[in-house]
Amino acid sequence: MTWEGWVTITIVLLMAVALLRSIAGPDVVLMGGLTLLMTLQLFSDKFLSPAQAAAGFGNEGLLTIGVLFVIAEGLSLTGAMDVLAQPLLGRPKTALTAQIRMMAPTAVLSAFLNNTTIVAMFIPAINDWCKKIGVSPSKLFMPLSFAAIMGGCCTLIGTTTNLIVHGMVLSDQAKGELAGIDIGMFTISAVGLPVAFAGMLYILLTSPVLLPNRGKRTISLAEARRYTVEMLVETGSAVDGQSIEQAGLRHLPGAYLVEIDRGGDRLIAVGPEQILRGGDQLIFVGVVDSVRDLQKIRGLVPATDQVFKLKDPRPGRCLVEAVVSNSCPLLGKTIREGRFRTVYNAAVIAVYRSGEHLNQKIGDIVLRPGDTLLIETHPRFIETQRNRQDFFLVSQVEGSQPRRHDRAWIALLLLAGIVALSATDTMRLLNAALLAAGMMVITRCCSAHEARASIEWRVLVIIGAALGIGRALETTGAAQGIATQLIGLFQGLGPIGVLLGVYLVTMLFNTLIGAAGAAAMVFPIAKATAAALGVSFMPFVIALMIGASSSYASLFYQTNLMVYGPGGYRFTDYLRFGLPLNLLVMAVVMAVVPKVWPLVAVIPN
Repeated sequence: MTWEGWVTITIVLLMAVALLRSIAGPDVVLMGGLTLLMTLQLFSDKFLSPAQAAAGFGNEGLLTIGVLFVIAEGLSLTGAMDVLAQPLLGRPKTALTAQIRMMAPTAVLSAFLNNTTIVAMFIPAINDWCKKIGVSPSKLFMPLSFAAIMGGCCTLIGTTTNLIVHGMVLSDQAKGELAGIDIGMFTISAVGLPVAFAGMLYILLTSPVLLPNRGKRTISLAEARRYTVEMLVETGSAVDGQSIEQAGLRHLPGAYLVEIDRGGDRLIAVGPEQILRGGDQLIFVGVVDSVRDLQKIRGLVPATDQVFKLKDPRPGRCLVEAVVSNSCPLLGKTIREGRFRTVYNAAVIAVYRSGEHLNQKIGDIVLRPGDTLLIETHPRFIETQRNRQDFFLVSQVEGSQPRRHDRAWIALLLLAGIVALSATDTMRLLNAALLAAGMMVITRCCSAHEARASIEWRVLVIIGAALGIGRALETTGAAQGIATQLIGLFQGLGPIGVLLGVYLVTMLFNTLIGAAGAAAMVFPIAKATAAALGVSFMPFVIALMIGASSSYASLFYQTNLMVYGPGGYRFTDYLRFGLPLNLLVMAVVMAVVPKVWPLVAVIPN
C-alpha cells in the first residue's frame, strides 16, 4: 500500500476516535477530515482534488434526500401522514407494541419503495406519535431505520445498493462474463426474509436494554402552565360520530377533556365511550404543546369564531404566547368588549391565570395584568409587539402552524405519483421527487419558506462529506489494499471462509464509507476471488447485496443519518445497538446462502 493510503487510513481512524468520544458533531468531524484530505493534494495527486471533494455534494442520492425532506414537510403540514399512519400505528400502550406496529408496515413498504422515501415520510408522523403514546423517540427512530433497511433487503428494488450490484452484474454480462447469473425481483427474498425476521426479533428483545431513553421530560399538569381552551367539532368531519376513544382524545399528553358543551347542556366527567356530535364544544385543560397538538386534529377547530375573521390566511398563522402588561389598554375589559381581534389582528384561543380554572367562554374573560394569552395570529405580530408596552413577553410556539387538511388529498396524490413514476422506471426518483416538491409549493401544501426550512442541512453535509472521504479511500488505494489483505486471510478456510471474508470486508467498508461505495469497491475483488477458487459467483453476489445494505452499525447510511437528530442519538448508540445486529445478520447469511446457492465448482468455458 502507498504512503498516501496509510495517511488516509490514519485520518479515517482519527475521525472514528473523534466520533466515538463525541469531541464534535459528525458534520464538523467529517468536514474537517474532508478538508484535510483535500489539502494533502499539495503533496500528492492521489489525494482529493477540490472537484472530487465537491462531487459528493452533487451526488444524486444526496440531492434526492434533500428534496424528500420538502415532500415530508408537505405531507406533515397537510395532515396527510396522519391519514396514512394512524390506521397502521394505532395507540399502543408500551414501547414494545409500538415497535411491532411500526416495524411491520415499514418493512413491507420498504420492500417495494426506496427506504429513504419511507423513512422521510414516517419521521414527522412518528415524532407526533411518540408524544401521544408517551414513548421516548430514541426507542422508535432507530428501529424505524433498521426496519426500512431490512425490508429493502427482501427485493431487488428495495435498496439502491441492490440495484447497483445488479447493474454491475449486467454490465459484466454485456461483456460476455458471469454467464448463468440471473437475479430477479424476488431472488434475494430467500435470504432477505429470514434476515428481516431475525433482525426484528433482535430489536424487540434487546431494545429495552441497548437503546437509550432520551425522551424529553414530561411536564405534569400539576407543575405546568395550564391553559383552558375550547375546541369545536366540525359537522360532518372525521371525528363527528366517533367516540372520545376513537377520536384519540382520551389519553392526550399533557391535557385532559374537562367537559362538553352541547347546545347549552354541559356534559361533565365524560367517559371514553361518549359519542361526539357536530357542533359540540370541547373544553380542555392542558399545556401549550397539547393545545398546539389539538389544533392539528382533523375535525377540530378553535371554538371562537374570531380565528376565522382574521385578515391573514389560516395556513400562514402560528400560535403566540403573550403576557398582558400593566399598561395594556384592554385591562379591565372582556376580550370581546376590548375588540382584541380588531386591535391586534389576533384571536385569543386560550388564557392562563396562575393556575386558576377559568370556567368562562374566551370572549367573556376580563383581562388582568399577568394573564398569559395563547393567541392565533400572523408571525409579524411578534415583531410588532416586541418593543411595545402592551405585553411583557411575546414568543412563538414552535411548530404551531394550523394543518391544511383540505389539501391532504393533494399531498397523497403527489406521493402516489412519486411511487408510480419511480417504481415503473418512467422517471428517476430525483426527477419525480423534484416535480412533487415543486407541486407541493405550487398547490400550497407548504410555502416556499417552509420548504426551505424543512431541509436538514446538517444531514446533507454529513452525507456529502462521507461520499468525499469514500472517494479518497479509493483514489489513494487504501480501500483496495485493506480489502485484498483481509480477504487473503480467509482463503485457507475454503470457499465458505472466503465468502465470510467478502461479507466482513463489505460490512467494514459499509460502516466506514456507506453502502454504495462498499458495494462498488468489493464487487471486483469478490468476482476475482470466486474465479480464482473456481466456484459459482452467485453466493458472492447475494452476500455482497446483504452485506452492503446491512448498515446497522454505521451512522453514515442515509436512513440512519435521517433519524440521528429526531432520535437524539450519539455515534456510540449505533455501534452498541447495531453491531450485534450486523453480526446476527451475517450469521443468518452464512447459514442460508450456501444452502440456497451452493458454492459449487464452475467448469471454465
